[in-house]
Amino acid sequence: MEYREVAIPPSSSPQSLSPKSSSSFSSPPPIPPSVVISPCAACKILRRRCADKCVLAPYFPPNEPTKFTIAHRVFGASNIIKFLQELPETERADAVSSMVYEASARIRDPVYGCAGAICQLQKQVNELQAQLAKAQAEVVNMKLQQANLVAILCMEVAQSQPSPQQTPHQSVDNFIGNSPQSYDSNPSFLEDNHLESLWETQPLWT
Repeated sequence: MEYREVAIPPSSSPQSLSPKSSSSFSSPPPIPPSVVISPCAACKILRRRCADKCVLAPYFPPNEPTKFTIAHRVFGASNIIKFLQELPETERADAVSSMVYEASARIRDPVYGCAGAICQLQKQVNELQAQLAKAQAEVVNMKLQQANLVAILCMEVAQSQPSPQQTPHQSVDNFIGNSPQSYDSNPSFLEDNHLESLWETQPLWT
């Protein structure tokens, strides 16, 4: 007997013809990338596992470790957690900012802390208020000087203007008022009047 080799094309293989074999040898689904969640700065410094509902995680992110270090140095982690748990969530962010600021002030000035900073700011406010009052007094003084100067200039302008001309009525009054003096100063006028009166009283023929 003679045997011949017959080449079977890949498409005619029994595995490729069966529908079940094609689904069994398909590529596996892609594996989703694993998300690595970094612990918050507080848990990283305390070297503990950061839980999903960590109270400190929203206020101490991983990229700000100094923020928790300062607050932890003065208040302590247990006190910070206790403070935040007693407050509603809407006020926790402000409380953390206040704690960090007070802790920073306490580190800079261990004796007075925030009180020292407040006293210094109050001193600056008082100095600025004194400077403002002095400037306002100088402005009032300058306004008074300006008003006095304007009044003096108005008086000088009024005095430098010529007096108005006399009216005819005033000139007649002046003439009448000055007439006795003119009569006294001119005796011939009185003598003429006396002679005329004598001629009128005595008749020509007696």
